[in-house]
Amino acid sequence: MTSPEKLAIEMGLDIPDFDRDGYYGAGYGTMKPYHRVGSLLFLSGHVAQRGTEITQRGRLGADVTVDQGYQAARRTGVNVLGGIRQAVGSLDRVKGIVRSLNFVVCAPEFEEVNKVSSGLSDLFVEVFGRERGLGGRATIGVMALANGVCFETWVTVEVE
Repeated sequence: MTSPEKLAIEMGLDIPDFDRDGYYGAGYGTMKPYHRVGSLLFLSGHVAQRGTEITQRGRLGADVTVDQGYQAARRTGVNVLGGIRQAVGSLDRVKGIVRSLNFVVCAPEFEEVNKVSSGLSDLFVEVFGRERGLGGRATIGVMALANGVCFETWVTVEVE
């Protein structure tokens, strides 16, 4: 089995270093970036952001396309990888993605929230392989998220 750390490098993923730069979620309010209970790692919310720049704002079904939403979810997944590294030091310590709870800002008639969340799920499968990277998932359409982001996730990971 190929190392997730090695795969992430080969894929050219721009994974943030939250130990060096700080977890950007602190700018959204009072919270800690993660909490670990035994082998379960609970990550706080992650969004499509690079440093302080939000990469995709708007509402799916209005001014954001499904493809743009998919890319926002994928960028969010890259940030989740940074959160995992911050918490346990290496992506190689991931035993499995347990679940993700995803929020998609969308117009009331938009029904393809599942296609947006696949950007996150697909990235996890690419990095960790299907057995470790494919977890349970729920996606909810919402009216608004902080700072106008169009996608946010809350992920639980099983780690060594």
